[in-house]
Amino acid sequence: MLNFDELSKYRENNRIEAKRAVGGLPHSIWETYSAFANTVGGVILLGVEEGPDKTLSTVPLPDPEALAEEFLVLVNDPAVVSVNILSPMNVCILEAQGNRIVVIEVPRADRHDRPVYTGGDPVRGSYRRNGEGDYHCTPGEVLAMQRDSRDGALDGRVIESLPAGALSSAAAGSWRAMLEAQRPGHPWLSLSGEELLAKAGALARGADRRMHPTAAGLLLFGEYGAIRTIYRHYAADYQERPSRTAKWTFRLRAGDPTWSGNLFDFYALVSERLLQDLPRGGREAQALTEALVNTIVHADYEGEQPLSVIRTPRAVRFSNPGSLRPSLPEALGGVADPRNASIMRILRLAGVGRGEGSGLPAIRAAWRALERAEPVLEDQLSFGRTVLTLPLDADPDPGRAPAFPEARRQAVLDYLRDHVSAELSALCEYLGEDAPRVKPLLGELIAGGLAEEYFDGERRRYRLKE
Repeated sequence: MLNFDELSKYRENNRIEAKRAVGGLPHSIWETYSAFANTVGGVILLGVEEGPDKTLSTVPLPDPEALAEEFLVLVNDPAVVSVNILSPMNVCILEAQGNRIVVIEVPRADRHDRPVYTGGDPVRGSYRRNGEGDYHCTPGEVLAMQRDSRDGALDGRVIESLPAGALSSAAAGSWRAMLEAQRPGHPWLSLSGEELLAKAGALARGADRRMHPTAAGLLLFGEYGAIRTIYRHYAADYQERPSRTAKWTFRLRAGDPTWSGNLFDFYALVSERLLQDLPRGGREAQALTEALVNTIVHADYEGEQPLSVIRTPRAVRFSNPGSLRPSLPEALGGVADPRNASIMRILRLAGVGRGEGSGLPAIRAAWRALERAEPVLEDQLSFGRTVLTLPLDADPDPGRAPAFPEARRQAVLDYLRDHVSAELSALCEYLGEDAPRVKPLLGELIAGGLAEEYFDGERRRYRLKE
């Protein structure tokens, strides 16, 4: 909870919104409720105004109890807002600066409830939050949240408009060879090519009783042209650059006629480039492979962003279309919710990938063991993509302890919300940890767009991003 004795020190930011509300419940409250729910959560203050100098101060509310009661009635009305994600503890009346105000804590909505929208129309009524306030979601953002709200993998449907022959026999044959090398004597190896792909989940019978590719089969083994008939924004791109802003010196991208353009061949060709000159089975090779697999299995291939891997002498940057399905702290703590469980299963059959939940913690553990700078995971909501950067530079603080669990990350966010801002020493004292452990966590929060660093005179401080 905010420190209301220090309310004037707060500013509106990506987790705090002030509304005067002296004339009753403002209609814009539902836009903010939607925006907080669809982003990372936040606090709405009724009876609080923002002054010309951006400071917050309270105003007398005629009847705070009636205002809170009206809100609680309307938040359960589907004509007003699509879902009530609050508990009774999320709404309360408190005293600040001699006035009684209404405090509404809005959590981040579960993906099954997103998009949270107003007015009965998800396209017109969905909002998200950035440093400048609430913004209206684009139709593409709404569709992406709707896809993610469904149970089950996105890659399990049968593509009945395409025949089984849309899959590349060469790519499927390479996968079969990997399966045989990884699991010699597996009973599926006695099956025909089509039977094996059906067992694996790359083919399935449609309503016409004929075999057709599944979405997983098409993406993994299909020819580029066939993939683009179903996924019109599909793009897979690997680049090697002398620096992040320089032109590429080597490039591999889907659509080039020299290769199939499917995900299996992309994995094989890119991993060969990434792992050249590295001992196979070593920590670095395993971490790079895992990062590549994570990028593939977590991507939203109906999104507009490309699947990309960019390597420079200083870092490897993995980017996939689609934002994180779990929260950023959950993902960093090992919670996995892959969009493409069938692709993950097919790759795992051939010995590729560790499996649900173990990928990112394993990558981070490997990078610590290699004494590299901390990997950075970014949920770039405004771009509709997730980016994982693996620095190749040495860690300035080798030997630091493992990364924080989710509860510690949330504790830092809550501390910054409740104390306006803090120096590193104050956060270390609050958490009971030393600076080498707290600095990487602050770096993660900054990279994720949740916090920012600034200078107050000569003092370096941290606060929630405005």
